[in-house]
Amino acid sequence: MLSHNLGYPRVGSLRELKKANEQFWAGTIDRDALQKVARKIRHQNWETQQNAGIGLIPSNDFSLYDHVLDTSLMVGAIPERYHQLLDGKSNKELDLYFAMARGYQKNGLDINAMEMTKWFDTNYHYLVPEFVKDQKFKRYSDKVLLEFEDALQKGILTKPVLLGPVTYLILGKEKESGFDRIDLLDSLLPVYISILKELSARGADWVQLDEPGLVLDLNEKEKLAFLSAYNQIREALPKLRILVTTYFGPLEDNLAVTTALPVDALHIDLTRGAETLPQILTDNAFVSSTKKLSVGVVDGRNIWKNDYRKSLKWITEAVNVLGEERVVVAPSSSLLHSPYDLDLEKNEAVLTPEIKNWLAFAKQKLNEVTTLASLATIDYVNDNAFLDNQKAIESRRTSALIHKPAVKARVSEVREPDFDRQNAFTGRQAIQLDKLKLPLFPSTTIGSFPQTDEVRQLRAQFKKGALTLEEYETRIRAEIVDSLRWQEELGIDVLVHGEFERNDMVEYFGEQLSGFVFTQNGWVQSYGSRCVKPPIIYGDVERMEPMTVKWSAFAQANSEKLVKGMLTGPVTILQWSFVRDDQPRKDTTFQIALAIRDEVVDLEKAGIKVIQIDEPAIREGLPLRKNAWKTYLKWAVDAFRLSAAGVADQTQIHTHMCYSEFNDIIDSIAAMDADVITIETSRSQMELLDAFAQFNYPNEIGPGVYDIHSPRVPTVDEMLLLLEKALKVIPARNLWVNPDCGLKTRKWPETEAALRNMISAANLLRESVPVAG
Repeated sequence: MLSHNLGYPRVGSLRELKKANEQFWAGTIDRDALQKVARKIRHQNWETQQNAGIGLIPSNDFSLYDHVLDTSLMVGAIPERYHQLLDGKSNKELDLYFAMARGYQKNGLDINAMEMTKWFDTNYHYLVPEFVKDQKFKRYSDKVLLEFEDALQKGILTKPVLLGPVTYLILGKEKESGFDRIDLLDSLLPVYISILKELSARGADWVQLDEPGLVLDLNEKEKLAFLSAYNQIREALPKLRILVTTYFGPLEDNLAVTTALPVDALHIDLTRGAETLPQILTDNAFVSSTKKLSVGVVDGRNIWKNDYRKSLKWITEAVNVLGEERVVVAPSSSLLHSPYDLDLEKNEAVLTPEIKNWLAFAKQKLNEVTTLASLATIDYVNDNAFLDNQKAIESRRTSALIHKPAVKARVSEVREPDFDRQNAFTGRQAIQLDKLKLPLFPSTTIGSFPQTDEVRQLRAQFKKGALTLEEYETRIRAEIVDSLRWQEELGIDVLVHGEFERNDMVEYFGEQLSGFVFTQNGWVQSYGSRCVKPPIIYGDVERMEPMTVKWSAFAQANSEKLVKGMLTGPVTILQWSFVRDDQPRKDTTFQIALAIRDEVVDLEKAGIKVIQIDEPAIREGLPLRKNAWKTYLKWAVDAFRLSAAGVADQTQIHTHMCYSEFNDIIDSIAAMDADVITIETSRSQMELLDAFAQFNYPNEIGPGVYDIHSPRVPTVDEMLLLLEKALKVIPARNLWVNPDCGLKTRKWPETEAALRNMISAANLLRESVPVAG
């Protein structure tokens, strides 16, 4: 039975690409050295898949930064502000590419980066394509061809992967009014067809076109666009075998249009849309065709070992209707969202053998795919591979490590009053204005400051035992005091302690909560060179002791200004972890919320008057179909309220969200009832504030005035202009001044320059608006 893979992680098993990219940006290596690292990773990925026995191995699933940005470059969708970097030289393509991703501020030029947002409901970020009414598409980058040829030279005939044309348009944004981006399809398709023809001419047998847009709510025009696109592609390329992949959800009302596409194979994600399988197998048109069905039975987005019994049941159902030759076995989605290799986890003190036996990373998932394809063709019930798998599944199901009756009981005892503050926001705001004595347009940062090499080495030395606890904490305290003095000198109104003791905003908390386990090398890409190492939630979650109180209390004791307590919210901890799949996500989230609630109450007792509970992942967790939103938003908002509601009215609760479209969930954002919300708005030029204005959002807002994901330093005038835009839709007394996000990933020189400009902008605004509106 044929097997294939949709995509593979691309940062390198030891984050080699991250390191090379950052060296290239710093000017310490040249483009040839960067491309050498990239080529080595691609080759290793192909060899790993070949050794696992994968039938159709993907190419062009690799990216230096982002595959959607790669597509924009491929089709020449390059926003006009970057045209000044176009000089026709191929060796300048990287400069253009990274300028679009990160902004450009040198050689007398100052160009903003493209907007970035979440890839469907994952924690991966993509660069949002920008379209104008008279958008012209033109083949610009030949990356897909070059990588296909590179694999051929190694003797591997790959299956080139492209983001499908309709999903590409759906994921983009109109940058001017008067047109619908779907109307650009006819001008986009000739570029796609040109590339597909050249791939075919060079020997490509199969091509994978990713169309996850087919699991979204689509209007009739968008559905017709899929049919139009693939009819034109089929007419132009009658012999090229085309696989259309869908993933992250069921097809539902898009089933008919999907099965009608004139393609050679269709992929469905059964881990997040099992109901699609019986619908396809009873679709007479599909069943009577010759199309292959790729069944995504191995979860590409979580780390639990596949249950062969469940997957083989699905495969058998498909084979019974379609026959073996028409069924293809695959992961549910690209393995981009999985860590590389479980074999790299060698420290049993970090990951115990019992729990490790329950897991599978990307490399192991390849073996699961090929093993399932093999088992599906035999009487597998007495096969050793099947029996070993079932033993591991049963071990996890019955393990005493997982369940804590007291934790489950506490969740069951939560009642409606536990979600509510003492008084509504208007009453709390008056109390906080009196108690906190903040100026008009108060300034703050989102929490973290640059994590220098020295700080990282400090934590690493402590973990290795090279520093005693006293030595480590003495040096962390010195970093905190230095950051406080610097913020005071700068004139920031609400300070932060800088989070120098924290490795990651989720991992730090997970290390102190029961029910979590960690990896040494379980890195996944979040965006560009940003990699995260998600914790694994394997059991019931409980706070064993205070997690942040010591550091927050120390910081507050060393400044006469307010210092925020900094926490990560329950939904974000859930979303940015690999989550147990043996109980509802709501139950796990409420367990985390109660742990955070305990921490919030203890911070207040320690004299912390401003507490931030970050929830950047609330929007990310939203189901892809609107018919499921209400249920999710109810428990997600309740989880935040549960975590925050244990304090008095005079304690100001902040939350932070980034890279989210809020228009369609603004009522739920308001229902969170945070006293202050800080949000990303700078890349979108304050577009996101429209939702808050139209809704008449009642609470205080800090719209980010500069993009921390770019190294460029915005000017005072630029930030002042954004604040003035914000002031048109936000009452003056409700407006805060802050960056888009935490500053952990930035360097100190650019951070200092940008924050000085931000404070100057805030002061200028105060001069022009002397009285609260």
